[in-house]
Amino acid sequence: MQRILVVGISGAGKSTMARALSSRLAVPYHEMDALYFAGPGWAVNERFPAQVAEIAGSPAWVFDSFGYPAVRDLLWERADTVVWLDYPRRVIMPRILRRSLRRTLLRESIFNGNRESVAEWFRRDHPAWWAWSQHAARRADIQRRVHDPRFAPLNVIRLTAVRSSASWLGSVGHR
Repeated sequence: MQRILVVGISGAGKSTMARALSSRLAVPYHEMDALYFAGPGWAVNERFPAQVAEIAGSPAWVFDSFGYPAVRDLLWERADTVVWLDYPRRVIMPRILRRSLRRTLLRESIFNGNRESVAEWFRRDHPAWWAWSQHAARRADIQRRVHDPRFAPLNVIRLTAVRSSASWLGSVGHR
C-alpha cells in the first residue's frame, strides 16, 4: 500500500483513517478539503486539479476523499489501494451531527480558515444534510467503481463496522 484512497460518505471517518494510515505506513497524507478550499469564505483553490495531479503522480500518498469530480477518476486510476468506510446511516449521522455541532458552537477553524455557521445548517450542501441525502448514491457509486475495470488492479478494503475498521487498522504496518 503506497497510493491509498480512503473513501466513504461525509462523517465516516475518512480523514481520521487517512491520518492513521499515513502515520503507520510513513506515507504522506493530503487532506482533500484543505487542498480544495483556498481560504476563508470557502474560496476555491483554482490550482486544485493541478495540485492533486502533481501529488497523485508521486510514488506514495494517502488522500481522504471521494468527492471532487475534477480529480476523482485520476485518484482512482493512480491508487493501488482503496479503503472504503462503508458504514450505515445509523453510524454516520450521530458522528457528523456531533462534529458539525462542535465546529459550529466552538467556531473551530477548518480548511484554511473556514468555519461552519448556524446558517449553513439549513443549506443542502451542509455535511449533515449531504450525508443523509447522498448516503445511498455515494455507496452505489463507490460500489460501481470498485468493479470498474478501468481501475484494476486495485486492492479494495471494505470496512462495514467501526470495530472491524479499528481491528484492520491495528494490523496495518505491523509485520
